[in-house]
Amino acid sequence: MAAARSFRLSMAWVLGIAFLWLARPVAESMWIGGAIVLAGLAIRGWAAGVLEKDRELAVSGPYAFTRNPLYLGSFLLGMGAAVAGARPVFGVILLGYFALAYGAVMAREQVRLQARFRDAYRDYRDSVPGFLPRLSPYRPPPGLGIETSDFALARYMRNREYEAALGAVGGMILLVLKATGVLRLPLP
Repeated sequence: MAAARSFRLSMAWVLGIAFLWLARPVAESMWIGGAIVLAGLAIRGWAAGVLEKDRELAVSGPYAFTRNPLYLGSFLLGMGAAVAGARPVFGVILLGYFALAYGAVMAREQVRLQARFRDAYRDYRDSVPGFLPRLSPYRPPPGLGIETSDFALARYMRNREYEAALGAVGGMILLVLKATGVLRLPLP
């Protein structure tokens, strides 16, 4: 599992560097892509603020709409960057990368959560989609012992979600610098 995570992160860096080199951002693409990036950050931040990793089954906040809001937020971050960089091919590449890398991660997590939370997870899994959100929030049935949590800044910080926010801001700054001509990279 550590090797898969390391590979996933290494590939993200390689794709990110290639993307920055090939990006051709313009004002309109930056505004639209930036809005999508903000949506991804909001979802990730909300999820990190309700998640008690390896302690509780998260079913409230964005987890009431999708079982994987952190990955949904990451996907939106990537798609927003692809839009901001005005390179649609990177959106297609992101779709493939995401399906391969995160599809396997979500499957492994599902097995782990099923083993740990049994009936509670089974009910949750059967009620809440794995990736694309449902329209109404999941409400755990009484008797399964599922607790819900409200957003807490302390959890957000403990889950180190600020790192994703800093990375997204840094990436957008690089795209702005490239769009304004301050950052010039040799063309491939």
